Amino acid sequence: MQCSWKAVILLALASIAIQYTAIRTLTSKPFQLCPLPSPQNCGLGGQETEPPFERGAAGCDDYPYFSVNATRKTHILVLATTRSGSSFVGQLLNQHQEVFYLFEPLYHVQTTLIPRLSHSRNAADRRVMLGASRDLLRSLYGCDLYFLESYIKPTPANHTTDKLFRRGASRALCQQPVCDAFGPADVNVEEGDCVKKCAALNMTSATEACRERRHVAIKIVRVPEIGDLRALVEDPRLNIKVIQLVRDPRGILSSRIETFRDTYRLWRIWRATGRRPYNLDLSQLTVVCEDFLSSVSTGLGHPYWLKGKYMLVRYEDLARNPLLKTKEMYDYLGLPLDKNVEEWIHANTRGSSEPSAKHKFGTVRDSAANAESWRLKLSYDMVEYTQSVCQKVLHQLGYKAVKSVEELKNMSLSLVQDKAFVPFL
Repeated sequence: MQCSWKAVILLALASIAIQYTAIRTLTSKPFQLCPLPSPQNCGLGGQETEPPFERGAAGCDDYPYFSVNATRKTHILVLATTRSGSSFVGQLLNQHQEVFYLFEPLYHVQTTLIPRLSHSRNAADRRVMLGASRDLLRSLYGCDLYFLESYIKPTPANHTTDKLFRRGASRALCQQPVCDAFGPADVNVEEGDCVKKCAALNMTSATEACRERRHVAIKIVRVPEIGDLRALVEDPRLNIKVIQLVRDPRGILSSRIETFRDTYRLWRIWRATGRRPYNLDLSQLTVVCEDFLSSVSTGLGHPYWLKGKYMLVRYEDLARNPLLKTKEMYDYLGLPLDKNVEEWIHANTRGSSEPSAKHKFGTVRDSAANAESWRLKLSYDMVEYTQSVCQKVLHQLGYKAVKSVEELKNMSLSLVQDKAFVPFL
């Protein structure tokens, strides 16, 4: 059967209309093509050309992402899990004058999409969470903080909110032009003071502050493993540098028991009585080790898509030699280590009697003494069980197993092997 030429034209027009409608749902402005910066400017290495990137018809120059990326804007991602020392690492980046830092923006995605669940293991929940997380991270690295408003409850009015999670953990959000309560001389503003003295956060001012800085750093603990971020890492519009932070799972467990007392109540009963409750949620431990093993195996396997974009850092190495390891991190990132970072390290790694040092999310501590303090807090049977279910990742990361109570409590012998993890360059 032959189709008339009129029918063919009608079908073609219908197809074009459908595609146009789909595109219009993504933006209220018509599209035009903007070329990506050249490889020598954005550091994409080896690729001579990249496909054009679509943006609104207002013009390529109206989107500062491209002009900023041309100066080699670095997008730093700290990938960690809760109670692994990630707040400490985040602050090492936050203190740099040219870094715009955000503390756990994925908190809002989780609480909006999967309420009351800290780490859903449901496959459907995980896909939804990961997809939304990647989209949000991509937008935040482009300094589009308005995208975050979709996940903040209640929804910000006039782009203003006082509900941004841990706003005070970001220096950039506690300084001008975002906050007028502190001047240039106020270098070390306490998180609590920022929250109390700064007005509600204006997302427009926050976006301006992000665009003024040369680099963006984001800390996350709600993405299980590096493989979940492959699409983000491979995005040619971004210049992603991943720092994966790991810690001895025995130390993570001990810290969580002390910090999240309700969630880990049965673990505390085990520690106090010496008997493991029959209804103990063992996945609170096993999931950590499974995710670590999968993620670290991927990263240390050096897949091509992580070349120049992956560095593994053990919390214990950072705690014992904070200045040295921080310099190594900054070398990997290609950033100079400014004096603010060095001064913060000296002030925050030697212990403190200040109240802020005892806050469960604080960073002021004797870092070297804290690294293996879990050995004095966990019972031997809890440690023995942890070693049995986390054996592979303990070995891979260079953490020694103990075989007796005496060995566990002998603090003169470190359980952290000397093991070098060099960046994948």
